[in-house]
Amino acid sequence: MLRIRLARRGSKKRPHYRVVVSDSATGRGGDIVENVGTYEPKPEKTKVTLKRDRIDYWISKGALATDTVKSLIKNNPA
Repeated sequence: MLRIRLARRGSKKRPHYRVVVSDSATGRGGDIVENVGTYEPKPEKTKVTLKRDRIDYWISKGALATDTVKSLIKNNPA
């Protein structure tokens, strides 16, 4: 089953995340199918970039978004 979830990147204590489509059997940093956005949770300014057309495509193909990704989609309309 495919999931749309966050894959952690960045250095220690300064994370940023990629929003990726990946198989649920792999770990959060494992093989990905497609990169569909980024999320940078900085205290001074949070930056979210999402490819809404690709996210909608993968959801139509049966991919499930995690709760955190659902929240990012809801709070950052196209």
